[in-house]
Amino acid sequence: MPGLYFEEFEIGQSFDHAFTRTVTEMDNTMFSLLTMNPQPLHIDAHFSEGTEFGQRLFNSLYTLGMMIGMSVYDTTFGTTVANLGMTDVNFPKPVFHGDTLQSHTRVLGKRESKSRPGQGIVEFEHSMTNQRGEIVAVCKRSALMKGRPAEAEQPAS
Repeated sequence: MPGLYFEEFEIGQSFDHAFTRTVTEMDNTMFSLLTMNPQPLHIDAHFSEGTEFGQRLFNSLYTLGMMIGMSVYDTTFGTTVANLGMTDVNFPKPVFHGDTLQSHTRVLGKRESKSRPGQGIVEFEHSMTNQRGEIVAVCKRSALMKGRPAEAEQPAS
């Protein structure tokens, strides 16, 4: 299992996730319409040409989901119990069709759970950059993580 257990996270640890993704017009339109977001900035090329951006903006909630999704394999795949919350979500630069995005994660803090023995809470800061290295999204996320199973702690004979 590639995810890390609570004990394996270290404060300050960072990950530059290997997965990258070039976002497309179809991604943006489908996600916006599936989530019932008819914002013309996302789905109407003619409308968007008249805005300060001159083109459609990629849906920020898709960007947020992809940023966290890209982090899963390296950090929480199979070892998370639950997401507890996200805060400080920011989108400092716009994302456009054709941008290639990469996610990055830093461990901000961790503590053992007071109510769930053998589990702990890890606070992550996720960020996403485009092909020019510009930060396009940032958020903090807290996750309840499984502790290392007892059999994993014993040395092999």
